[in-house]
Amino acid sequence: MRIGGALILVALGAILTFAIDVNNSHGLNINTVGVILMIVGAIWAIAEIAVAATRRRTDVVQTNTPTGSRTTYSEPNQTY
Repeated sequence: MRIGGALILVALGAILTFAIDVNNSHGLNINTVGVILMIVGAIWAIAEIAVAATRRRTDVVQTNTPTGSRTTYSEPNQTY
């Protein structure tokens, strides 16, 4: 649950911030907790996107010939 967990935190924080109206919270402000959850979820999502973008992708090709087998590792073409 990588990016999904971050999105759940953002959604839960938005519900606590915008959908719940508390008049007497006895020291705990639910709206502030919601804002904190949204911030943590956004940071988590950005970190997951950064990690996913830097992962190295390789293709593994196994060739079986009568004289033996050969494994080739190649990086796919990266176009930016």
